[in-house]
Order: sequence, then C-alpha cells, then structure tokens
Amino acid sequence: MMEIVTTEFKGSFPSHSQCPKEEFPEFAFIGRSNVGKSSLINMLCSKKELAHTSQKPGKTQLLNYFLINQQWAIVDLPGYGYAKISKIKRKEWQKMIQDYLVLRPTLCCAFVLIDSNIPPQTVDIDFINWLGEMHIPFVLVFTKTDRLKPQEIEANIQATQAKLLEYWNELPQQFFTSANKNIGRDEILNFIDGLAAEGALEIKKKK
Repeated sequence: MMEIVTTEFKGSFPSHSQCPKEEFPEFAFIGRSNVGKSSLINMLCSKKELAHTSQKPGKTQLLNYFLINQQWAIVDLPGYGYAKISKIKRKEWQKMIQDYLVLRPTLCCAFVLIDSNIPPQTVDIDFINWLGEMHIPFVLVFTKTDRLKPQEIEANIQATQAKLLEYWNELPQQFFTSANKNIGRDEILNFIDGLAAEGALEIKKKK
C-alpha cells in the first residue's frame, strides 16, 4: 500500500508548457465544477487544505501542480460545466485543458470525476467520449457516494454506465469514493502506485 509521505505544491500554471519539467509521472484530476475534486485530492493526500475547496464553482482556474513523495504528481485541472465565467474565458480554459491532456508527455492517466448524486450529465458523457477519441488513458471516479441512500446512488451510477455503453463497447476502470468517509482512497492510491512505477521507467528511457 502506497504511503504519501510528502506533498509539495509546485505552483499554478496557465499552460502545459509552463508546468514543471517533465520528469515525473503525472495524474490529472478533472470533472464538472463542484464535483468534489478538491475534497478528493485532499482526501487522497490526507491534507485538509492541499487543494482549495469552495462552494463556488470555477475556483480552480489554472493547472495546479502537486508533487507527491518526490516521485509523481497530481495535476488539478479546472472544472468544466456551469462555472459562471465568460465565453472567452471558457474557451481559454478549454484550450488549456485539452492542450495539457493531449500534449503533456508525462501524463499517465486522467481521473474523470462524476457526481454519484445526480443522473447522467451530457457534459460528462461528451468529455469522456472526447478522451476516447483522443486516445487519452482515463478512469472514472464516482464521488460523494455517502450523500444519498445506497439504492439512489446505485441507480445514478448504473444510469451513467448505461449511457456510456451507448458509445463504448466496455467501460473503463471505475472507483467509488467519499471524501468525507475516506472511501476509495486505498484503491486509487494502489492504482496510481502501479502506473507511476511504469511511468517513471518510461521517462528514464527517454532521457
């Protein structure tokens, strides 16, 4: 089981090319605004204020880079969806996010967060399908699984899975989480642990 010993915020960057030197495997976290992304990152790292949580959608506006254990990185991407920002700003965010996901050579996997408290959202499905079209490796993370009755959560998750299967032959790997109750932490960290080791080897080969 991976233990997170050190977490270091390296900065917020307006483009992938301005992020720290490409020497560590990176794991991107993204989802609709207010999906619980910052809370999940804080839970994974056991740090309450590592990523800033807010009731206000759209707080994350840059690529936030966190170096973990001096071995791999979490990159917190701006949320997509209903943040109250101008169309121009939204296009800038979209380009920044897409450029990072497509062009960053050290990206190992994108974690796409989906709110398990609501029915399938078109914006989530469209984004997941785009990742598939661009051949970007990703997994799904259903968040806030402690908020509703278990049968309600299960119904929403199954509805999202069914919607995705209209486009996909099979579903990607999925995780089920609650930041409040620490659910899913070990599973995600174990998954990252394996990929980070592979990613580090690939980076060494390219040097």
